[in-house]
Amino acid sequence: MKVIGVIGAGVMGTGVAHNFALAGYDVVLVDISEEILTKAKAQIANNIRFQGLYNKDFTAEKPEAILNRISFTADYGLLKNADYVIENVPEKWEIKKEVYITLDSVCPEHCIFSVNTSCISITKVAALTNRPTKVIGAHYMNPVIMKPVVEVIKGFHTSEETIEATINLLATLNKEAIIVNDLPGFVSNRISHLMMNEAAFVVQDQIAEPKDVDDIFKKCFGHKMGPLETADLIGLDTVVHSLDILYDSYQDPKFRVCPLLRKMVEAGTHGRKTGQGFYSYPIYEQSLVKS
Repeated sequence: MKVIGVIGAGVMGTGVAHNFALAGYDVVLVDISEEILTKAKAQIANNIRFQGLYNKDFTAEKPEAILNRISFTADYGLLKNADYVIENVPEKWEIKKEVYITLDSVCPEHCIFSVNTSCISITKVAALTNRPTKVIGAHYMNPVIMKPVVEVIKGFHTSEETIEATINLLATLNKEAIIVNDLPGFVSNRISHLMMNEAAFVVQDQIAEPKDVDDIFKKCFGHKMGPLETADLIGLDTVVHSLDILYDSYQDPKFRVCPLLRKMVEAGTHGRKTGQGFYSYPIYEQSLVKS
């Protein structure tokens, strides 16, 4: 595979584009406006500069060299030669539907579609296309560049060839693929979002402060990050939206969003990407996650 398409230039899309460009691939990063794309380009450049602070094994490469491997565009037509496309648009069905109808009409027949989703059914997405065997889920974790594992989801029609191609592609990024089956939330979000949501309830009920909640998980269970730190990193808006999808999918009250979480999102305190969530973040600490 030579040309990688990335749809969506937000937090996840910029991370995915950066990671593939760093690995030497030609990347076509597509979003709906030049303003978003300009911000994405600046963010990727900034992330490259800060990367050495977060990864001691990082071998510095001039930001220009990496950025030159990425085409920033609003034109889906540039995907006509794409071998593999990773979609990262918001978890809203009407948006995803339009994206996949467009991709199916533009991309070559051999192109694989990878759905970077935390909750939406891969089988449902594949049904929008004329290539359901070439549609697979790949749930990248944030920040993409630092995570060694990707949760890969096999849809009802996903072929073994598509799974193998995805495993091999991720291996070129030094990432391991863990294959799971297709139900909303899959493994990671179905479990982790319950933990983050309940941690928010603990704070709302004034049982403990955020730092104490996180310290219990880090110091007692050996977690690298506590559930509230993780929520801030992912983005509280993303956590709330994913919980809403899980609630709608399963009609199970255990996925009911904590009112404190929803209130924080409505107030614009989304975590690291806004500088304020359960914790406050200096500007330099937002560099790898800010959209």
